[in-house]
Amino acid sequence: MADASASMTLATISLIGFTLLAGFYLTTLNLRWTLVSVTVTAVLVTQLLRKLRRRDALTERRVCVLVLGDIGRSPRMQYHALSLSKHGYSVTFVGFPGTKPHQDVIGDERITIIPITEVKGLQVGPRMVSYVTKVILQSLQLLLLLLKTDVQSHILMQNPPGLPSIVVTWLVCGLRGTRFIIDWHNYGYTIMALSHGPDHPIVRLAQWYEQFFGRFSSHNLCVTNAMKEDLQNNWNIKATTLYDKPPAIFKETSVDLKHQLFMRLAKTIPQFQVCGERPGGETERTAFTGRDPSDLSVTLTSGRPALLISSTSWTEDEDFSILLKALEDYEGFVKAGASLPSLVCVITGKGPQKDHYRKLIDTLSFEHVKICTPWLEAEDYPVLLGSADLGVCLHKSSSGLDLPMKVVNMFGCCLPVCAIHFYCLHELVKHEENGLIFKDSEELSEQLKSLLWDFPGCEDEGKLGQFRRNLRASGGQRWDQNWDQNVLPLLTAP
Repeated sequence: MADASASMTLATISLIGFTLLAGFYLTTLNLRWTLVSVTVTAVLVTQLLRKLRRRDALTERRVCVLVLGDIGRSPRMQYHALSLSKHGYSVTFVGFPGTKPHQDVIGDERITIIPITEVKGLQVGPRMVSYVTKVILQSLQLLLLLLKTDVQSHILMQNPPGLPSIVVTWLVCGLRGTRFIIDWHNYGYTIMALSHGPDHPIVRLAQWYEQFFGRFSSHNLCVTNAMKEDLQNNWNIKATTLYDKPPAIFKETSVDLKHQLFMRLAKTIPQFQVCGERPGGETERTAFTGRDPSDLSVTLTSGRPALLISSTSWTEDEDFSILLKALEDYEGFVKAGASLPSLVCVITGKGPQKDHYRKLIDTLSFEHVKICTPWLEAEDYPVLLGSADLGVCLHKSSSGLDLPMKVVNMFGCCLPVCAIHFYCLHELVKHEENGLIFKDSEELSEQLKSLLWDFPGCEDEGKLGQFRRNLRASGGQRWDQNWDQNVLPLLTAP
């Protein structure tokens, strides 16, 4: 039905174009033809708008969730889609294919994923020509795709990336009478500035673009109060703060589930194997857990290493050399006789700088620290977070105004965190309450030393245990309640 409507729309647009061209030619011949061409064009435009805005009984229960990025690596937009579905909305989820989304999204009958291909510009000539042609081609592709879908009550779009999706979405919403919501995760121009510098012409153009077209949305969401104030004060954009909150899947992991996950990971990741023992042997053991063959009970092993986890997109706003230097210092502490455990450091994620850091990791020669960089399935990631002993976050916001979702999810698992300092981090991490904040590798190594001293006994007596108890006691709001309070009213408002 939507494809047929789109075909009619394209045919009407073509007819309008032909009429305008014919009218331009005929106006040079006769004033009467001028009036005829203007009248025909007006009629065709009216018919086109009627087709584009044609609504049915289900229109108000349809929402498009749009991210011009990898859907599987856009957890907040996946949560939006699931929340919409829970409230009975039919969701059209548009984005790049690639990483597998969470199974809850894939298996939801109300969510339809429509993949859009990431196009490339001309691969010859100056870099600017390639970038401009990419934007033009992506704009046309996105425009046609959105016009092919049924009329939606709202389009909820992630920014960044907002070029060209903000202007294309605004145009489609204007043509179809759809309300436009931007979810501001950060500013795209500040991310571009990491590579090009703040004074580069393309960065200045991107800043103007976001500021100018960002004002045309019906509603705005953002991730921190600091960003809400910045949008209002500098761009005159009014937004509602929707803090990232962990969904229910992020929770502490039982010992049995830990063991099941570790056994699976040990098949392909040597760091999870018992030293000198191959997986799949007669004894069911991992580096952290073991199953008693007499009663099949699972316990954490007494001499186990501590499990440190960090998650990353391997981008310029995360400097993992800080963690690697801190781990080098930690290795020195252990060799000097400090009462510290061996350490398994798991760094999960995909991104452009992963190969660079993998090469650095391969040059390190540690005896007491092991590092691995796996990519985890969406279902395994929360289980691993709930199994870890300590989290580390190296996210430095390019704008200073967004918060790392990885820390939100770690807190959902009651996992204490060491996080690098930036402007609004205090909205999430409370120093000496639910974690520690550091500024360099030296501070981080000292924090690892203090938190893991006498491990695993420190889980009960030390700061590590106190932080975890504080996280359990604080409870905290989950995504569903937060979304119902802040987003649902925007959808139901007249």
